[in-house]
Amino acid sequence: MSSVLKYFSGLFTGIKSLLIGMSVTWKELWTKKVTQQYPENRDTLVISDRFRCELTMPHDENNEHACTACGICEMNCPNGTITVNFKMIETEDGKKKKILDTYKWDLGMCTFCNLCVLTCPSNAIKFENTFENAVFTRDKLKQQLNHEGSKMREKKKVEKPVTPVTSPKPPVSTPEVNAETPAVEVKAPAVPVVKAEQPIATILASVKESKTETPVEEKKATVTVPKVDAETPIATILASVKESKAEAPKVAPKAPTAESEAKAETTEN
Repeated sequence: MSSVLKYFSGLFTGIKSLLIGMSVTWKELWTKKVTQQYPENRDTLVISDRFRCELTMPHDENNEHACTACGICEMNCPNGTITVNFKMIETEDGKKKKILDTYKWDLGMCTFCNLCVLTCPSNAIKFENTFENAVFTRDKLKQQLNHEGSKMREKKKVEKPVTPVTSPKPPVSTPEVNAETPAVEVKAPAVPVVKAEQPIATILASVKESKTETPVEEKKATVTVPKVDAETPIATILASVKESKAEAPKVAPKAPTAESEAKAETTEN
């Protein structure tokens, strides 16, 4: 029973995929056809920038390239279409340096996978979208990408900004404080003494010169409350409270301030 179900499920799956393919063919049958008149339309022909067809090594106006002959592109090529030949030279500092001698590429064996361009650390090679590379012999498909007499482009040295040297500031000398050093006395402003016999004008002048107000102390009245026991009669408690109120000292009146005296002077005038 299970084999029969598998047979019919596979049959219907095949019919479904066949109908999908025929629907695409039927749509393309009725679409408008476009015919490119090549090579007459070379001036108006548009090729996508992502189209890869020819590997090149860009050179600047000084016939310099960016290839360091590291060989990473040759190692990553799956078909072995790239051959990097280098030579050793001695620099002015007496150090040995590897430079590019020849960079060869075989167009007939290239699969245009772009691995060489992606793995190049110095971006020395790239693919162009030129597609007219047909030749009559295979030997012409083998190309040398570096030009004759070209050399590697030297990196420009970035000079670090020189920080100006500032002279150190002289240390600030602080006086040493010992036990024998005399203490500095700070004198408080003199407060004028006000007497009862002085006139109001003299008091105001002295207050203005000192610019301070005389502190006034207020005396709070204290009332002594007698101790109350459970056996003490109420009449005795009331009499003792009246006596304590009579003996309480009276609160001294506040001393006249500068503002109150100024107001009194204005009212008198």
